[in-house]
Amino acid sequence: MTMTTHLNLVVLDMAGTTVADGGLVEEAFVAAARALGTEPDERMLDHVRATMGESKISVFRHLFGDESRARRANTAFEEAYATLVAAGRVAPVPGAADAVAHLRGQGRTVVLTTGFARVTQDALLDALGWRDLADLTLCPADTARGRGRPFPDMVLTALLRTGAADGVQGVAVAGDTAYDVLSGVRAGARVVAGVLTGAHGADALHAAGATHVLGSVAELPDLLARVEA
Repeated sequence: MTMTTHLNLVVLDMAGTTVADGGLVEEAFVAAARALGTEPDERMLDHVRATMGESKISVFRHLFGDESRARRANTAFEEAYATLVAAGRVAPVPGAADAVAHLRGQGRTVVLTTGFARVTQDALLDALGWRDLADLTLCPADTARGRGRPFPDMVLTALLRTGAADGVQGVAVAGDTAYDVLSGVRAGARVVAGVLTGAHGADALHAAGATHVLGSVAELPDLLARVEA
């Protein structure tokens, strides 16, 4: 008789998955590029769109080359994004907070993750009143090697820090980008759900290895209940 592994740990992305930011990433990127004296062109913006979900410092290393310029750009980006957040330009994805509450009500541990720096993640949590929404929040700097997506580090850090699951087969991951999905796949999560409320469409999410594609994170509690049935 085969025993079903319960999905006791759920790792959720923030911007685009649980948080609707209305394109603030691109807006903040433009501000960051201009702070370095660079007028962003379509090639740069295409790269930003394609790498949504990736650690932002990694994006700037690719675009601006040397480490010093990348770090200056990242600081300018985080400052611009935080200013936009403080101006009330973010909101919960409809049903997201209820979904997290439902998941926790099902006995699951929920972790919110981001490719932003901790200061920006905290600004988002404060703007939404979400400090106590999840069991844990993580950013790339919280991992042993400081790596964000598409590496599996944040998912595995969530598993190690919470101890909520006996192994990766007890983990579910959800996100709106191919990088979110790829990080879940690389971590070995049993469920890796793409959601259609953010940067990437169904084709990109399936191509990255999503086990399921949902309209939004609001559908996740029912999906996990079905998977376990």
